Amino acid sequence: MNHHLIAELTEYVHNAEKDKKEIEKITAQLYPTLTIEEAYMIQEELIKQKLEQGYKIVGPKMGITSEAKMKQMNVKDPIYGYIFDYMIVEDGDFISLSDYIHPKVEPEIGFVLGKDLEGPNITVQDVLDATEYVFPAIEIIDSRYENFNFTLPDVIADNTSARGAVFGTNLRNPEDVALDMVGVTLSINGKVQALGAGAAVLGHPANSVARYANMISRKGQKVKAGQPILTGGLTEAIRLSAGDFVQVKLGGIGEVSFFVKK
Repeated sequence: MNHHLIAELTEYVHNAEKDKKEIEKITAQLYPTLTIEEAYMIQEELIKQKLEQGYKIVGPKMGITSEAKMKQMNVKDPIYGYIFDYMIVEDGDFISLSDYIHPKVEPEIGFVLGKDLEGPNITVQDVLDATEYVFPAIEIIDSRYENFNFTLPDVIADNTSARGAVFGTNLRNPEDVALDMVGVTLSINGKVQALGAGAAVLGHPANSVARYANMISRKGQKVKAGQPILTGGLTEAIRLSAGDFVQVKLGGIGEVSFFVKK
């Protein structure tokens, strides 16, 4: 893939986010043979453009973190993208539906490391030993593609549908919580919409961080201390509507919430 095509496809997905307008997936007509490797090249250019605009990376986010989903999609690794500062929503605050295309929410467990982790061969125990604390989080995903219809390379190129994150203020030492056993409740307007458990993320959410560390080590990169990491959705994603009050409770960790207005 030449630089001209990378730039063209990056502009395609970047403009969709900026204009809040859905687009046809890249693999439909523009570039049907898009590979995972090429998709990360587009993502890297997208990240570069956002940084040049003055935005700052808050931390990485993981996707396709269900073993069943990876098997279904015939891939060996989850995928990753990045949360930026303009995407952050304060716990208990509002978002405006008009700032998004068709947003959905997923409950997640966030990690913050006390020291850098550099792969390869990082294990779950390595992650737990390096973790300073975990926290409850909600990710707001907002694929730029029509009806959330995309292939794996499409979503990688689109920065894994990243558009928002709400970080809870409860901070827990991972030694005090059996993270794979954490019960998860996603409620909207007081009604439970989805249930899950920590094990939904690669058997153990720390495994998500380990996989990320090992994946980026191929590029000579490491996971940075102090940077929040979203480890992947613990339940199905739920579509948002104006007037919603979204609340996530993670047993033994805490809760996090926000409101939705027009």
